[in-house]
Amino acid sequence: MGKRHEQLHLGAFIYYAGHHHAGWRHPDSGVEGMFDIDWYRRLARTAERGKFDMIFFADLLYATNVEQAVAGMLEPITLLSALSAATEKIGLTATVSTTYNDPFNVARKFSTLDHISGGRAGWNIVTSQLDIEAHNYGKAKHPEHSLRYEMAHEFVDVVTRLWDSWEDGALVLNRETGQFADGTKVKPVDYKGQWYSTAGPLNVPRSPQGYPVLIQAGSSGPGQEFAASIGEVIFTAQQSLEAAQTFYENVNGKLAGYGRKRGSLKIMPGLSPVLGSTEEEAQRRHRELQELIPHAAITMFLSSLLGVDLSEHSLDDQLPDIPDPVEKFNGMKSRIQLIMNMAREEKLSMLELGRRVLGARGHLQFVGTPEQLADLIERWFESYACDGFNMMAPVLPGGLEEFVDEVVPILQKRGLFREDYTGHTLREHLGLERPAEHHFRLARASHS
Repeated sequence: MGKRHEQLHLGAFIYYAGHHHAGWRHPDSGVEGMFDIDWYRRLARTAERGKFDMIFFADLLYATNVEQAVAGMLEPITLLSALSAATEKIGLTATVSTTYNDPFNVARKFSTLDHISGGRAGWNIVTSQLDIEAHNYGKAKHPEHSLRYEMAHEFVDVVTRLWDSWEDGALVLNRETGQFADGTKVKPVDYKGQWYSTAGPLNVPRSPQGYPVLIQAGSSGPGQEFAASIGEVIFTAQQSLEAAQTFYENVNGKLAGYGRKRGSLKIMPGLSPVLGSTEEEAQRRHRELQELIPHAAITMFLSSLLGVDLSEHSLDDQLPDIPDPVEKFNGMKSRIQLIMNMAREEKLSMLELGRRVLGARGHLQFVGTPEQLADLIERWFESYACDGFNMMAPVLPGGLEEFVDEVVPILQKRGLFREDYTGHTLREHLGLERPAEHHFRLARASHS
């Protein structure tokens, strides 16, 4: 297998004051700026200086355990709209749940963001995870896993139909004749599905990218099918090169069934690096972070995650036998499976497991020098384990700045990553085609 001709892709995943559970407690964290637009401008401009494809904001629809853990986050579409005026090229992507939103509102917000940013918007499509989110929206219970994906398919179908309700070139803007738009190119949707309906058309014309980039973050069986049918980027958690290669081939192997070609879906695992000028310094910095995690937080987290009370167990012991934790869990099933596999295969104590997961939330954690990190990135990319990475700095803003200043130049020198942007839109950064109208409906039709 020869050297890849394309270049790798990088996203900057911004999460609280860093992805490490206790990163906000670190003296270098910028936690005081978590609700301040100036702090986010700094992060976005840092990522743009590093020529990242995109910045990405997750969105959680609840706040819990606020006394003992960082909690709360700004609404991401509003935040990205503000950042569109503070940046020029970097993609602006965010999570919006299909379970607790309306298709018309989502279509309108992302189309607006795409317009005002000049074609830099991306939507991370999730179905949410927990009953506490349902309670915030007046629901008694969160929908079951498989049902959520069925609903999400229909939700995205409605959103793309709304984006298609204005064709390219619909705006006429003829002052002399008084014609604003070509009525034959603006059409109602008149959609009536099992869960959603809308009359349409959308009240925002077709946006610069046609569709904002569609991102998907589930790695379960239904999640992979969902990504293969409509996803253009997939965020995933992978713990080993071999597992990542298998996932990469599995997802790419599904594309043809939806009338899609390889390369039309970019796979970007999460990667959380702790760097040092030497291995010893990196290990010391990692230990300092891990020791900031309270033991009680590990017990609470594992108990909540696995649905059993572990408070009577010593953290020095391995996990007790837990029957079918994946089946019982109604959230991110693929993440639970990954964590259980990690615990069993590596025979981790609950303390080791908790620190591993809370250190990078189940994603790949790296501890070492910038050169060693560049080696890992190159190895995964050239081995077709990924198309790039979603960088998850354990502590912000320093972790992102360190990666941009010390790792990106190595990747550029090796010819793996761009030295400057060559396009203006997120689709251009990612090497994705601008979709024609009805793009994904045609793909789904070819699969049926």
